[in-house]
Amino acid sequence: QEQLVESGGGSVQPGGSLRLSCAASGVILDHRIIGWFRQAPGKEREGVSCFSPGIGSTNYADSVKGRFIISTDSAKNTMYLQMNNLRPDDTGVYYCAAGPWGDCRMSARDYNNWGHGTQVTVSS
Repeated sequence: QEQLVESGGGSVQPGGSLRLSCAASGVILDHRIIGWFRQAPGKEREGVSCFSPGIGSTNYADSVKGRFIISTDSAKNTMYLQMNNLRPDDTGVYYCAAGPWGDCRMSARDYNNWGHGTQVTVSS
């Protein structure tokens, strides 16, 4: 059974950092594209970052460039999202996702395995 499980969310003050983790089972992340998405209250789910381990391509939403870093640990079959200099508009539920192998893509429809999400709240 393919499963993605996020962890690492929480509450942080503006300017703080969090690292989200996504442990995969039943799916080998190195053989897929991986992505992080988020959904703020009242807004649609948006792509935050993607990574294609097989091709080596990476992409970030303009709003997080220079602040967030996506990575994987092949030995642990886990993906990460390091989030630095967090802002209140980064608040939302963050989801990890995996999709068929190919180039990095930021559209949710290109992913067919999803975690259940972890809440990130940035507030003073």
